[in-house]
Amino acid sequence: MLTIQNTLFFLSTLLCALITGLLYGYACSVNPGLNKLPDLWYLKAMQSINHEIQNPVFFISFFGTVLILPLTTWYTYYHASSAAFYFLLSASILYLIGVLGVSVFGNIPLNESLAVFNIDSANPGELSHQRDLFEARWNRYHILRTVCSLISLIFTIAAIIKYYAK
Repeated sequence: MLTIQNTLFFLSTLLCALITGLLYGYACSVNPGLNKLPDLWYLKAMQSINHEIQNPVFFISFFGTVLILPLTTWYTYYHASSAAFYFLLSASILYLIGVLGVSVFGNIPLNESLAVFNIDSANPGELSHQRDLFEARWNRYHILRTVCSLISLIFTIAAIIKYYAK
């Protein structure tokens, strides 16, 4: 049956799953592949990826989760069990801090720093230094936000299970 609660559950789960899948796929395939590239190719690839990820489809998924998950949490507070609410509250907090926060204060500043680095005029030593400044920190932040996104998705699904188990 199409209800506000069901629609919010569906959208929260879909958006959170899309971001979790993107982050997970990146962590287990793209990063390992990029890590094997020489410095020049690695830095050019990351600049290109960081530029291309800024598109409407990604923004709808990423920021849609920022909006829909807390909205679902708020709605669930008034219309469902406390257990479902607390799972969604945990999912929302984890997504806002562990995915959005880590991205905004960790990955994005590194991306911006890399974006202004002139790869074409850099010598091999400068390329190596720039990669050293970027890669390990970016990957650590990425793993953290991937894990937070996954746990947020699990909490969202747990809320739905709790809601229908009544």
